[in-house]
Amino acid sequence: MVNNNPTAADVLGVPLVQTTRGGTVENVHSGHAVVVRADGAILGQAGDASIWTYMRSTAKPVQALPALLGGVPEAYGLDEAMLALMCASHQGTEPHIAVLEQMLALTGVREEQLVFGPQLPANLEARDELQRRGGQPRKLYHVCAGKHIGMLALCKLRGWPMDTYAEREHPLQQELLRTVAALAELEPEAVGCAVDGCGLPVFALPLWRLALIYARLAAHDGAAAGGAPGAKPAGEAAAGSAMAAAAARLAAAMRSHPALVEGPGRLASVMLGDGNVVAKSGAQGVFVFALQREGIAVAVKLADGGESAWPEAVCGILEQLDLGAELIARIRQHISPEMRNDAGQVVGQREACLTLQRFDRE
Repeated sequence: MVNNNPTAADVLGVPLVQTTRGGTVENVHSGHAVVVRADGAILGQAGDASIWTYMRSTAKPVQALPALLGGVPEAYGLDEAMLALMCASHQGTEPHIAVLEQMLALTGVREEQLVFGPQLPANLEARDELQRRGGQPRKLYHVCAGKHIGMLALCKLRGWPMDTYAEREHPLQQELLRTVAALAELEPEAVGCAVDGCGLPVFALPLWRLALIYARLAAHDGAAAGGAPGAKPAGEAAAGSAMAAAAARLAAAMRSHPALVEGPGRLASVMLGDGNVVAKSGAQGVFVFALQREGIAVAVKLADGGESAWPEAVCGILEQLDLGAELIARIRQHISPEMRNDAGQVVGQREACLTLQRFDRE
């Protein structure tokens, strides 16, 4: 039975990553991790694979699917960079804003229609440069701007109300709920719901089902996204094939434009530079990625809600799976496990301390 009301002790989980200074363990980042195959088999876990987890921004590629299935790119002439921004937690650099402004111009969505308030860029260099020039906060700097523009474009195309698009009962949000539920193999009423940082409904489900969603997003075949075609009526098989094609298109857009999906130095963008990966971060310690060729996905939830332990948690899991040596090297090339002080001295390091409980699955 799923525990959809976990206690603090439940959320704490098990040690995943530790930091050392002077050869002594200084901090421990605890949480949960799970490895899932596209057919739903759980291959391994550290902590509780069923811990109730809000998807946060890891939901963005799923939330973009209805816009693709509804013909938004074709109706408005959106290119692959714009599809990547629909999946993005962008950092507000000039390339991000340039693509977002093009999206507004092509779709006719107005910046003031975005439900959240004006922000400064998340990227500190971009923020400093903006303030140096005397620039002001704007809604396009919000990390979720691309997602919201895509949603409003779908509302416009379908004739749905645009001023209430963030409300839970809006047709858009109900379609998003059904999409999440279908990919996670849950009934819509079994998916939890609260309010996200950007004002939209945010969905909750067991951590292993979040990994399952990504395993299916990364898969090319219709069976991975919609069940075995031969086992379904023709209409359902066609719907599954359409979903698989849309998922493959979004995954390809994210890999083609990794820097647009998040930004410089961000783990998801680093991993997306590997052509075998679909990856996305979420707020409050959630990170998920899939390996396309292997047909598996990994979801991590850090109990402290931070991000600094993600790279070593990911590398530790890959090492224990004996997978992705080149990917591990790529991550460590861009994000060092070493910790440096303000004088530039190496004073410690982060290292995985998790033990992945493996399950044999034929």
